[in-house]
Order: sequence, then C-alpha cells, then structure tokens
Amino acid sequence: MAEKANFKCLRCGHEFTDSYDPKVMKERACPKCASNSIRRMKEK
Repeated sequence: MAEKANFKCLRCGHEFTDSYDPKVMKERACPKCASNSIRRMKEK
C-alpha cells in the first residue's frame, strides 16, 4: 500500500512529497528541474 514520503532532489535541492510503496519501483523526477537524482528523506 502506498504512503506519502518526502523526497529531495540532489541536483537542485528541491524537497517534495510523493506517494511511496517499497514494493513498487518507480522512476521519479524532480518537479522543479526534471532531474532523476532523487532520494527519499528519512522521517524525523
């Protein structure tokens, strides 16, 4: 089941929220610069 997670673009630093399901591999792109260098941020 998908849940919301925070992501950060390693190219421009933009942070955004998107759905995340660890069972499904999804190619992500930064909504600001379109880079695919995205990392999920750890929950605080």
